[in-house]
Amino acid sequence: MTVIAGRELPDWEREFPLLRELVEGRETAWFNPGIASGDEALAGVGLTVADIDDAAARLRRFAPYIAQVFPGTRHAGGIIESPLYTIPDMQDALKEHTGIPIPGRLWMKMDSELPVSGSIKARGGIYEVLCQAERIALAEGLLQQGDDYRKLDSLKARAMFSGYSIAVGSTGNLGLSIGIMGARLGFKVTVHMSADARPWKKEMLRGHGVEVTEHESDYSAAVAAGRDQATSDPSAHFVDDENSTTLFLGYAVAGRRLAGQLQALEVRVDEEHPLFVYLPCGVGGGPGGVTFGLKTIFGDAVHPVFAEPVHSPCMLLGVHTGLHETVSVQDFGIDNVTAADGLAVGRPSGFVGRALEAAIDGYYTVSDASLYRHLALLATTEDLRVEPSAAAGLPGPQRVLADTAYLKRAGLTPPALAKATHLVWATGGSMVPEEEMSRYLQTGSGLLSES
Repeated sequence: MTVIAGRELPDWEREFPLLRELVEGRETAWFNPGIASGDEALAGVGLTVADIDDAAARLRRFAPYIAQVFPGTRHAGGIIESPLYTIPDMQDALKEHTGIPIPGRLWMKMDSELPVSGSIKARGGIYEVLCQAERIALAEGLLQQGDDYRKLDSLKARAMFSGYSIAVGSTGNLGLSIGIMGARLGFKVTVHMSADARPWKKEMLRGHGVEVTEHESDYSAAVAAGRDQATSDPSAHFVDDENSTTLFLGYAVAGRRLAGQLQALEVRVDEEHPLFVYLPCGVGGGPGGVTFGLKTIFGDAVHPVFAEPVHSPCMLLGVHTGLHETVSVQDFGIDNVTAADGLAVGRPSGFVGRALEAAIDGYYTVSDASLYRHLALLATTEDLRVEPSAAAGLPGPQRVLADTAYLKRAGLTPPALAKATHLVWATGGSMVPEEEMSRYLQTGSGLLSES
């Protein structure tokens, strides 16, 4: 009999009946009865609005450099940001396919179109590399307060950074962001990639001069290898996706910027106009940081919901049982093998799970077949293309609306829901090679025709 944290599986299932659905790989949802309100919801984070403001200011300092070295950012002055689209045809299609109408309006935040690396990881990953670069450049005397950071685009700067290295473990997209940014600055970058990472991502990194070390095991093994490398090299910086508050703050800036986009589009967010945000979740840093940023602006009016593959429900498992990072999905016999490679994480971030335990409204799981169907439906209705993991947020509105107990507990009345904004965070996909994207769409279209 399997023993988990000192108890056998049947004992865990008796205490937490939802575990049976997770272990059996069924799609499920759990809405947290322990949600707090006001400042109490963020009491465990240990970071403040001032920390987010500091991160935003650092990104502005680097903007002239980013605009110079990445031409795709010049129209935005070197600010790496994504568009926000309303998707009414997809909203109608979801109703047609599920029978559940979505009151309010459905939007999509297209982090799949972020410049430089085409995923949400361009926020946290690039930000952490820039923090390291700024720290070194100031310490070495290459930068002074008030300098134009374009001076980092020089042979002298790249020669200096070449004496330092950066290591990270990744399923793919975080590695792309850190690798592309780090190599452009001149760092020696090593990305430890799990077996489920896409081959094209590995080749793209190598094309940027990044060392890619492949591991036969999953994400956790890749992270452990990156951590070990940095521990043995005093000039190396390890990007800790599981615990980094620097990554977290890079993502939090996105939540603050979204508030500006919504305001520009005259989208109200308050108690009478709730905002639901559906966030694909791997280890948890990206959706956690976005949640923190949004909560500091909108407070109780924003309702974050995390989406995970049925094969990798690590955050749901960790938060629901209270075990957090001390347990993996494999401990419960769940295989962590999914088409959503960016979400193929067996062990969640203990930092995010604990810090935001009272701020995340709920969690749900999505099958690979559902991911493919939804990405195909999105392409057909809105001509938007995303990778499988980025489609995880699309079933979210129906999961929320189907749980009447949660809606009642949260005070989400029909009049408020009629004025709601449902926002799906599309986390990646624009860099997927055309042939691979075509296979995604073909698979999804085939599954749609069968349903």
